[in-house]
Amino acid sequence: MNWQGKKVMVTGAGGFIGSHLVERLVTLGAQVRALVHYNSRNSWGLLELLAEEVKTRIEVFPIDITDPYTVSQAMAGHTVVFHLAALISIPYSYIAPSYYLAVNCGGTLNLLEAARSQGVERFVHTSTSETYGTAQYTPIDEGHPLKGQSPYAAIKIGADMLAQSYYLSFGVPVATIRPFNTYGPRQSARAIIPTIISQGLSGEVIRLGNLTSVRDLNYVTDTVAGFIKIAESPQAVGELINIGSGSALTVGELAEKIVAMLGGNKQIISDEERYRPPQSEVMELLCDARKAKNLLGWEPRVKLEDGLAQTIAFIREHLDHYKPRLYNI
Repeated sequence: MNWQGKKVMVTGAGGFIGSHLVERLVTLGAQVRALVHYNSRNSWGLLELLAEEVKTRIEVFPIDITDPYTVSQAMAGHTVVFHLAALISIPYSYIAPSYYLAVNCGGTLNLLEAARSQGVERFVHTSTSETYGTAQYTPIDEGHPLKGQSPYAAIKIGADMLAQSYYLSFGVPVATIRPFNTYGPRQSARAIIPTIISQGLSGEVIRLGNLTSVRDLNYVTDTVAGFIKIAESPQAVGELINIGSGSALTVGELAEKIVAMLGGNKQIISDEERYRPPQSEVMELLCDARKAKNLLGWEPRVKLEDGLAQTIAFIREHLDHYKPRLYNI
């Protein structure tokens, strides 16, 4: 696909992965309409942190994706859609499941219907490795059973099935990307790596939840490369594709690695307040990304140590954006 001048719409553009995807698309020469959640402060979310030369080349479109009318207006004239907008915090999904249903399923339905009526060229839908639940076998391939161990995961499964149904029922050219745990600069402290780093930079005690859960960590530029490859590949249409590093470690091991990079002398505490309900905790995620390699030629390129170093550098420079002493849900 030639991205030069391509009219592309990105939902969730003000979020962590979304802001990096917008940045990459601009570099490739695309005309990007960046959808951000409407707010009275006219905040563009993490797009505010992009370089000025990037911000001047994007069209920011404030929206609420639960409104089908503005969704349709926003999509008009755009041939490629990257759908990343979602509520993503697992702990908050225990508190506000109906909100998650409205945004993650209802919003996805609105976007799919607009894509159907407007005949888009490609619709890349974003899933999550949380839909697999605790691994029944590893590494986890795309045929692994799904299990909604949290309201967030269950609702994302529903959104994934909606996306697949629009491909099977109406021929909407949907391709679904299922990233494992992405990390990198600009990520919020709702995620484990910024939680560890921000606490480690601001004090001597790091409070975490379950230290034995296992996660597959993929640097954000590698995840973004997966989005681009999926959009470019005709073979990806109708497919679900894992994007992950293929290696994993426990949260405790991750914390120890980060503490060592920060200079050591930090106490790591497992805080019960931060635990998920026992049957809701996803204990192991390890990606089988062979399909991405064989179908797309995609492979992760950034080593964990290098990605962590870049993430530490960003958080150190922007520590005032974080609230390290609070449990961010």
